[in-house]
Amino acid sequence: MAPRVGLTTDRLTQAGAELADETGFEEVTVSALARRFGVKVASLYSHVRNSQDLKTRIALLALEELADRGSAALAGRAGKDALAALANVYRDYAREHPGRYAAAQLRLDPATAAASAGGRHSQMTRAILRGYDLTEPDQTHAVRLLGSVFHGYVSLESGGGFSHSAPDSDETWSRVLDALDALLRNWPAPQPESEPEQQP
Repeated sequence: MAPRVGLTTDRLTQAGAELADETGFEEVTVSALARRFGVKVASLYSHVRNSQDLKTRIALLALEELADRGSAALAGRAGKDALAALANVYRDYAREHPGRYAAAQLRLDPATAAASAGGRHSQMTRAILRGYDLTEPDQTHAVRLLGSVFHGYVSLESGGGFSHSAPDSDETWSRVLDALDALLRNWPAPQPESEPEQQP
């Protein structure tokens, strides 16, 4: 196979993302990408430093794509409508792009994370919460809860965890969103800390 010209970091990142969706994020390496383009591994090192650098770039791409989809889905929506819209963005993206979704969970170093679209995800969740009567620190607790439920459900579903029993996972997903909406509308008040028992 003749080497392909015009390789760029962006093109390699996009190809790496496609490879992740096809074979799994863990299988993405510079060597695998070189085979995909029919070039020597060494020719890619002027564009990506190593496999970890490539995976980080794919993670940043996935976070950006998810944030863009989320922003578009939330436009003009509030309350439960916004909650369901954002939840479905994550679920649909995981179904369409399983490798990229896995990449979006990659742990990034603090500087890279701060410069990534990760912050937009938190902002989108907080935008949903403006439709509910939550103040800090409960808002942060709720952001963490929603992220945990969205990612946990999507991960279990994509791993086939709900495919062998009734009811259908779509029905459960709908009920989960109903339950989250009810919880956010009736968020429990913090319990006062109990006084330590006095020693005799």
